[in-house]
Amino acid sequence: MKNSSFLKLFAMALLLFMAVNVAQVGNAQTIRNSSNSTVGKIESDGTIRNSSNSYIGKIESNGDIRDSSNRLIGKISSNGEVRNSSNSYIGKIESDGTVRNSSNSCIGKVENVDRRWAALFFFFDFF
Repeated sequence: MKNSSFLKLFAMALLLFMAVNVAQVGNAQTIRNSSNSTVGKIESDGTIRNSSNSYIGKIESNGDIRDSSNRLIGKISSNGEVRNSSNSYIGKIESDGTVRNSSNSCIGKVENVDRRWAALFFFFDFF
């Protein structure tokens, strides 16, 4: 991906993220947009579903991120580093919630959200 396209994608993601909130419903985290419409949910086992409740992927307990075809598309480590399926470093979600891209530029901040779930939004375009 070209660098300018990459930065545009993250800028759009950052703007969207500022309008998204997360609410716990049962054992799942419901992802809502700025209109309070549900755009998806992440179940306690890591299953990711869209607003129609269709399976769109999974984040496994070891940090592996899989798409709806069960293909490995990335990984987030326990220290917040995010890598794509080629094991290339694509960013990090720091312990204070700061989200950084591969150039170490701040592209956002998350609060009270599991780092793994924030990685799905910022780096893998699930929502």
